Amino acid sequence: LVLELNQVVIPTYGTVPDQQNLHTPEWADFEDKPDSLFFSDGQRRIDFVLVYEDESKKMTHKRSGRKQQKRKRQVYESNLINNGLQLEATRSVLDEKLIFVKVHAPWEVLCTYAEVMHIKLPLQPNDLKTRDSAFNWFSRFFKVDESIIKPEQEFFTAPFQKEHLSNFYIQDKDTFFNPATRSRIVHFILSRVEYATKNNVKKFGINKLLDTGIYKAAFPLHDSSFRHPSTDPDCPSERYLLYREWAHPKNIFKLQPLDFIRKYYGEKIGIYFAWLGFYTNMLIVAAVVGVGCFLYGCLTKDNCTWSQEVCDPNIGGNIIMCPQCDKVCTYWNLTITCESSKKLCIFDSFGTLVFAVFMGIWVTLFLEFWKRRQAELEYEWDTVEYLEQEEQVRPEYEARCTHVVMNEIIQQEEHVPYTACGKCIRMTFCASAVFFWILLIIASVIGIIVYRLSVFLVFSATLSQHVNGTEAIRKYLTPQTATSVTASLISFIIIMVLNIIYEKVAILITDFELPRTQTDYENSLTTKMFLFQFVNYYSSCFYIAFFKGKFVGHPGNPVYWLGKYRNEECDPGGCLLELTTQLAIIVGGKAIWNNIQEVLLPWVKNLIGRYGAAARSEKVVPRWEQDYHLQPIGKLGLFYEYLEMVIQFGFVTLFVASFPLAPLLALINNMLEIRLDAWKLTTQFRRMVPQKAQDIGAWQPIMQGIAILAVVTNAMIIAFTSDMIPRLVYYWSFSVPPYGSHSSHTMKGYINSTLSVFNISDFKNASKPFSPWFGNQTTCRQVYRDLRYPAGHQHQYEHNIYYWHVIAAKLAFIIVMEHVIYFVNFIISYAIPDVSQKTKSKVKREKYLTQKLLHENDLKVVKKTMGNIADKIIKSVDSTFRPKAE
Repeated sequence: LVLELNQVVIPTYGTVPDQQNLHTPEWADFEDKPDSLFFSDGQRRIDFVLVYEDESKKMTHKRSGRKQQKRKRQVYESNLINNGLQLEATRSVLDEKLIFVKVHAPWEVLCTYAEVMHIKLPLQPNDLKTRDSAFNWFSRFFKVDESIIKPEQEFFTAPFQKEHLSNFYIQDKDTFFNPATRSRIVHFILSRVEYATKNNVKKFGINKLLDTGIYKAAFPLHDSSFRHPSTDPDCPSERYLLYREWAHPKNIFKLQPLDFIRKYYGEKIGIYFAWLGFYTNMLIVAAVVGVGCFLYGCLTKDNCTWSQEVCDPNIGGNIIMCPQCDKVCTYWNLTITCESSKKLCIFDSFGTLVFAVFMGIWVTLFLEFWKRRQAELEYEWDTVEYLEQEEQVRPEYEARCTHVVMNEIIQQEEHVPYTACGKCIRMTFCASAVFFWILLIIASVIGIIVYRLSVFLVFSATLSQHVNGTEAIRKYLTPQTATSVTASLISFIIIMVLNIIYEKVAILITDFELPRTQTDYENSLTTKMFLFQFVNYYSSCFYIAFFKGKFVGHPGNPVYWLGKYRNEECDPGGCLLELTTQLAIIVGGKAIWNNIQEVLLPWVKNLIGRYGAAARSEKVVPRWEQDYHLQPIGKLGLFYEYLEMVIQFGFVTLFVASFPLAPLLALINNMLEIRLDAWKLTTQFRRMVPQKAQDIGAWQPIMQGIAILAVVTNAMIIAFTSDMIPRLVYYWSFSVPPYGSHSSHTMKGYINSTLSVFNISDFKNASKPFSPWFGNQTTCRQVYRDLRYPAGHQHQYEHNIYYWHVIAAKLAFIIVMEHVIYFVNFIISYAIPDVSQKTKSKVKREKYLTQKLLHENDLKVVKKTMGNIADKIIKSVDSTFRPKAE
């Protein structure tokens, strides 16, 4: 069918007409109607706009280049006209060098390509009764006023076929194809029309013409200004309504008009905002529980016995700590960490454990309920069978199809861009390039670690701490804090720089890989980008959580990094507080940077453009020229918006045990993000070409992978990064006989029993501190809880029985927590079906109606025209076989 239609609709495809046979667009002057969406005749709707710079007006000396560009453009426009499109050219009002070519698709072209593209169109209104939700009385307070944006009427749909035109629900030919569908069809044609042939290779498509500068822009039109409705009474002013009821900040607590967004921008934009809104709503529950756990930590911090011991001058004040680096570091008093221990009590509490278990279950609930919601949208937006029927091959892939292979399924020859060997070479090269960049990130992380180790020596010498130091600033500005904050800032800057470089590299790699369809292209790029971003953003957090302070030896025998730098040690309370600091800096800095990059820069560019245009002229500017001066949307559309949110999803789930307020911050950010993205789309950018999308693509399995990993990371953070397990082991086993001296379970004496004792005479010359020893004590205590026998013991400086109890408890905790959460998640996944019963009923009803309307009607026609002949045939058969039967 497609081949037959191509032969009919594209008779000149693959040929370059002679100069005298070129068709040219009609020329028309602008008639001072700024909101007009039609040709100069007021009848033909503008479905697309092409913009180029008049070659005769260009100030360049390369005349041959100008002629070649002009020739390609003329051939391209002539072929567009040969394909049935109608073109009208108008010179710019503000810049006489610019020419705007308006494109209109007539009814016949729309019908033909709707069938080629398998576009689903209405058969009849949906006659299934819908049950009102029990929460409708509550949700109506947050919905958009239906008198302003009317609910979209539901239809049963089927792939369009011209021969069954009478079966489709056509009330008006002008509105049967809505503007989004019209623009999509025209863009399909623009992407496949030829403009040149070189070495028997066809060159075609608007994308290549844009890349080479032959056209400066190509876009569909917004239907009105976002500030006020269109002056045309027949225009629905959907852009104005979207800005007023969706993008305006006053609507921050309102639900999104998803059907209206989909109608104006297409399914791909609609599914993004549906997912972002659903994710934000689910974050409300997580944020409430997270705030509850945080408040629990705040209320119980005053009862934190081990922190009280650190701050007690009679306990912590008498504990002298060993130096944390070689030679330049000095002995210091444990009470210096009093403030950090109080903060740690807030985050390292029993509430954090409850919250980590809750988030492990929450993430599964979110993914399962999103599958149900996505299934509903697939049906309502006619994308259930989209990938199988509608998606077309990318023009870039078609242009490279020079090799002939045998298709094993259809047993016919087909053209492909590369052989099996060539594909293998491409995949190997792409995988190697991605692996190289991941190694580059790991190298940068190692560089940050070396920075930490070397700068800690400098801060230790500069911010020298004496045993009897009591200055207030020393409570907060410790060498550990200064090193951690500066390293986090430098890490953030490196992350942003590598992101900018790798984005371009990932696109080049994916272009070289040459995926077949746009969905394949985006999924391939998504996998590469997320793999890179995962290592880039999370590697420093994984280092602090699971490696820092874990392999340091003991003061008499420290472990060195690269044979030169002594490994970092954690604060006496552990590295949990530092992990929280790292997360806050990266997440906060990332949010600020993204808003500057995505919102502020386009706004400033448009502001400069508007003031420049206003300074040049006070003339009335047409709609197509107003839209041209808006910012172009990137080739990848909302790819970076998805990436930003999924990276945030990772921070919210992977490391939530260290920061219970992460869901609250994500909720606040996302409520603003929805409106900022909406404001950006409706006010600062040209209208995107509407595209189909069945789901959120490769982001779904990526989030499922994060959900599985989140259970492991949170269990390990609680076990190895926080101090919860050692405290529980002490409370239940080592505070009472036979190991302890207390008569009942208590946390008293915890600090003194967990800081190992080291004899200062056992320091090696390479690590012995320069500073003199204060007092008459001969021992110091280890900063980290390595739980070793003291000096003088027969197994001095070896791990004691407490250490092995703690290790066993940590491993048991990880196994139990993981298995409990995974089991609960398995039950949830099994209990919640991916598609609701209501949606299944709608799908079955639509298939039944499609079969009835499109096939039974054909049978009626056949029966009516062939009835008499059929009766005669039956009679003749009966008369022929009756004697033989007898």
